[in-house]
Amino acid sequence: MTHVVDRSGTAVGAEGIPFADRLQALRRVRRFLTDHPRAVHELLCEISTHRAAGYEIEAAVATLDGALGEMERHRPPRVPRLAVFMPSNVMLYSYVLYLLVPALYTEHVVFRPSSQVKDQMVRLHALLAEHHRLPVELSTASQRGFMRDHVEPAEAVVFTGTYANAEQIRARLRPEQLFLFLGSGVNPFVVAPGADLARAVRDAVEIRTLNSGQDCLGPDLFCVHEDLLDAFVDGLVTELKGLRYGPCDDPLADYGPIFYDGALEEAALYLARNRGRIVHGGAVDFRTRRIEPAVAVGGEVTPRTQVPEFFAPVFNVVGYHDEDDLAATLTTGVFTERALGSSVYGTAPRLTAALRRRTTVTVDTTLLSIDDGNAPFGGYGRQANYISVAGELRAEPVLVSKAVAEHFPKAAR
Repeated sequence: MTHVVDRSGTAVGAEGIPFADRLQALRRVRRFLTDHPRAVHELLCEISTHRAAGYEIEAAVATLDGALGEMERHRPPRVPRLAVFMPSNVMLYSYVLYLLVPALYTEHVVFRPSSQVKDQMVRLHALLAEHHRLPVELSTASQRGFMRDHVEPAEAVVFTGTYANAEQIRARLRPEQLFLFLGSGVNPFVVAPGADLARAVRDAVEIRTLNSGQDCLGPDLFCVHEDLLDAFVDGLVTELKGLRYGPCDDPLADYGPIFYDGALEEAALYLARNRGRIVHGGAVDFRTRRIEPAVAVGGEVTPRTQVPEFFAPVFNVVGYHDEDDLAATLTTGVFTERALGSSVYGTAPRLTAALRRRTTVTVDTTLLSIDDGNAPFGGYGRQANYISVAGELRAEPVLVSKAVAEHFPKAAR
C-alpha cells in the first residue's frame, strides 16, 4: 500500500490513486504558498486586490490539503491527457483546481492561459513548476493551434469562459471526449422578511466588492422584499460610503481599479443607460480605471429580463412583493439557463426550495462561505456549467475528478 505524509506528519493511505507519488509534489507547492507567499501574492495583486489575493492563496492551500480526500471519495481512473482552457481571473485557485489536483490521475496536463492574463499566468506557472515539477505544460498557441495539437487528442477537456465559446468547442469534439464547461450565473441575492438586515448588508458588500466586483460568485441581482427595500438600500449606501479605494497592493483598500478592459467598458455603459436608477456612486474614471461602487434601484424583473453579468462593484437592486411570484421568476426563462448559485436571507421557504432545485443555495450566508475546491459546485443551468460526453449533456454541479470517475469506463481504471 502506498503511503504519503500529510501536513501533520502522519502517514496516510493513497491506494488507488493513479499517480499517488505526485501527492508529494502538491505538498511542495503547499509548503511554498504557506512559507513563502510573497512572490505569488505580489503577482496576483497585478490583477486582484490585496485582500482577494490573500483569499485566493487560502483557497488554493485548502484545496491542496483536501486533494487526497477528494481522490478517495471519487476514485478517478488514470487519464492519458487533459486539455484546459484557463479563466481570466482567480489564476492560482484555477491552477490548483484544474491542473495540480487533476495531475494526480492524469498522465499529462496541458493548459492555455486566457489572453487577458497571459503574461501573469506564464510567470505564475514558472514559480509553481519549480516546486511541483509535474507534467503540466503551458501552451501559448493560438486557440486554433491549441485545439488541433492538444484538445483534439485529449480524453478530457475543461473550458472556463462564455457559453457561446464553449458551444463552439464542444461542436468540434469527438463523442467519447469528456467536456466540462464552467461559466457564470446570475447568483441572485434575496433579502426576505425576517432577515437580519445588518448581516445581509455586510455580506452583500463583501461578496459584491470582492476583488472590486471581478469575481464570478458576485450577485448580479439583489431582490429585496418591498417592506425592507428602503432600509436595505440605506444600509448599503452607509456601508459603501465607508469603503476605502486604493491600489491593488494596498492591504487597507476595500476596492481598487478594474483590471479587465471589457468589464470596465460594460459597467460604464450599464451605468450610463441606468443613470436614472442610481441612488449612490457610479462615477467612472477611465484614466485610473476606478468605478465607484454604485447602487441602482428599481425596475421590473421578469423571466425574460437579461440581467447583465457585472465584473465591477455594481449593486443591481429590485424590490419584490410576493415570494411565489419571485420564485416563479427566478426559476424560469433566462434564470433557468444561467442557474448557478443563489443566497437567501430571512424566511422564504417556498422560494428557497424552488431555488434549490436549480442552484446551489446558501441561507443567511454568501456563496463564498461554501466555496470548496474539493467538492462539486454550480447549478443546473447549461449556461452556468455542464458535463458533456457521448452525445449527452447534463447541467449539474461540476468537479473534475468526480466527472472523470463517472464518465470513463471502469476498464480504464
